[in-house]
Amino acid sequence: MSEANSERVFRATAAADHLSPSFPERAAWGTAGKLRAWQEDALTRYFDPTAHPATRRDFLVSATPGAGKTTFALRLASELLQRRVVDRITVVAPTEHLKVQWADAAHRAGIHLDPRFSNRHGRESRQFHGVVVTYAQIAVRASLHRELTNSARSLVILDEVHHAGDALSWGDAVHEAFEGAERRLSLTGTPFRSDTSPIPFVRYARDERGVRLSQTDYAYGYGHALRDGVVRPVVFLSYAGSMRWRTRAGNEMEANLGQDDTQDVTAQAWRTALDPGGDWMPAVLSAADRRLREVRQHIPDAGGLVIATDQAAARAYATILTDLTGTPPTVVLSDDAGSGERIAQFAEGTQRWMVAVRMVSEGVDVPRLCVGVYATSASTPLYFAQAIGRFVRARRRGELATVFLPSVPVLLRLGAELERERDHALDHDPGDDPTLLDDGLVDDANRVEEASAELADEFEWEALGSIATFEKALYDGEEFGALATPGTAEEWDFIGIPGILDPEEVSELLRHRQRRQARRGEERRERGEPESQPQPLHRTLAEQRRLLNSLVGIHARGTGQTHAQVHAEVRRMCGGPEVARATVGQLQARIDLLRRRLGSA
Repeated sequence: MSEANSERVFRATAAADHLSPSFPERAAWGTAGKLRAWQEDALTRYFDPTAHPATRRDFLVSATPGAGKTTFALRLASELLQRRVVDRITVVAPTEHLKVQWADAAHRAGIHLDPRFSNRHGRESRQFHGVVVTYAQIAVRASLHRELTNSARSLVILDEVHHAGDALSWGDAVHEAFEGAERRLSLTGTPFRSDTSPIPFVRYARDERGVRLSQTDYAYGYGHALRDGVVRPVVFLSYAGSMRWRTRAGNEMEANLGQDDTQDVTAQAWRTALDPGGDWMPAVLSAADRRLREVRQHIPDAGGLVIATDQAAARAYATILTDLTGTPPTVVLSDDAGSGERIAQFAEGTQRWMVAVRMVSEGVDVPRLCVGVYATSASTPLYFAQAIGRFVRARRRGELATVFLPSVPVLLRLGAELERERDHALDHDPGDDPTLLDDGLVDDANRVEEASAELADEFEWEALGSIATFEKALYDGEEFGALATPGTAEEWDFIGIPGILDPEEVSELLRHRQRRQARRGEERRERGEPESQPQPLHRTLAEQRRLLNSLVGIHARGTGQTHAQVHAEVRRMCGGPEVARATVGQLQARIDLLRRRLGSA
């Protein structure tokens, strides 16, 4: 080894003793100043002298998001540098944004990695221990990275290694580039891919039925991390409601979100709910903001994230949040350098809301995110796990995460199975063994997402109106609560729970709130009061239209205008389409305007 390499190894080893146990620069409750127990245990297993040599060369760690995979990988890198096992390091990350995160974390560990390495120049600076690149960079010039890997004894860290299977060319490139590496560490925080394409450098072994399963060398799942206080418990709050839309044939359809329907009807109702022009999203965003305000009573810098399907929806949601809070949220529309900077500024600040377009890339680290709104049609288990992973990163014991969901069966099942751990299975037919990867669930999710995407064409589908209903709370596989109108005490029972609770306290409190909700309903029935249940959308719309037409008639008689002139005037002032296509909220705005005018007349 050269003198320069020896000096770099010494600096990395000395700094490793001060490495923060969580990334970036935050330690989970009870772990400050040392590695977490699972990280120590994984290191011990890695360096086990009795382990097979193949295990030490290729080591796969599966750890839940927020557990500290980056810290583990950098500590292992420091150990390997100190022991003179390796001389250089390559980290492969999924995105450009994560390259900078890796380089910053490595710097704090005394390891200097170049996140700006370019395929074009193809040269490594001697100031660095190695480079951070993306899978896309490897795919473009695999031969260059093979030369760099073989130029010295290299450790390759494959972050979120399932990305190496995103395309056959990517898998082939990763294999070509790093086949000659001295050591390879593969990291993942989510269930493996649902297809049967093998992932490079992951070992597979046949089970008793002959199905090849991925072999994880160390696993640290969400359930284990939750018991250790490393991650937050997650409460899902699901919202149903009535949806109305027009099909390509011009037929108006209506369905209740959350009811058992065909895949196409569910997809259309789901898409209608997410339409920012309806009343469902404003009601859910309002509930989420009230939840965030409650959480900030206990966690002053707590933040919220809305995950949108596309840029137009993201901008519209941002407008709704601005109206609700008086402050524009941070909006992240793409994974470019500017977006990374906005994410970093949000992570370090105290702003309340961020809106992103399905941008929940692995490793995007904003530990203060405590409240989420899942406002996207993406429904694969891999994507869902990554999205929820943005909210589970704990900074101290007792922090609680809350995620608002559309009441769609596939999402509710995924929420109920949050603690489930899966292996990557090859050679199997759908339905062979649903405990392996639950392929039926994956296929259903993909069909729903494909059907929903096909409905994006404006000539095939048009949202006409939506109204939200709080349906239930979902925690640890159990359901709590009953249907309630947004803004009522029945809804507040569940969105108003404290932001700091131990996992065992969450279930008990939700049961208590459920009993209180039931008592309120019983007391109303005894007094002969109507149930506080939301009405179907078609009834609500019909009542709103009748009331609006009545007020228009009164106003027309008092001003001498025609009904059509009054309708046109209030529509111009309040916005929105004609009465037949207006949402409940748009109709209510016109009603309020006319009431104010009549009251001041």
